[in-house]
Amino acid sequence: RFNISQLEEWLHGKNLQQSGAAQTLVPLIQAAQLLQLKKKTLEDAEAICSLCTSLTTQQIIKILNLYTPVNEFEERVTVAFIRNIQKHLQERNDPPQLLLDFKHMFPVLFPFNPSSITMDSIHLPASLNLDFLNKV
Repeated sequence: RFNISQLEEWLHGKNLQQSGAAQTLVPLIQAAQLLQLKKKTLEDAEAICSLCTSLTTQQIIKILNLYTPVNEFEERVTVAFIRNIQKHLQERNDPPQLLLDFKHMFPVLFPFNPSSITMDSIHLPASLNLDFLNKV
């Protein structure tokens, strides 16, 4: 969650809140929150279902199945708890997609700064072994 907060602060510092990048982080934020929540009781299951609105049922179940406790004091998420989550989320109409849309692109503009060095003045050292290049 801390790393996501750093990304959010960076977006804010660069005035990119309206770029759509912050909206793309919402499922990641919810996944981090899901990992931090308790996963034992019926109330915990209801809290998870109400919190994780940007995650699909498949994503929530996948995260819970793959969750590995950090130390021996924590327990793995029980199968009964995961089935309880599935029951709560069965009426959702999720898109048939497990991961984020990797085709989504953000426009990035790189300013063009022409160099004051002319191509005639460039010297290629012999150590680069670029003998196949010829100056025209």
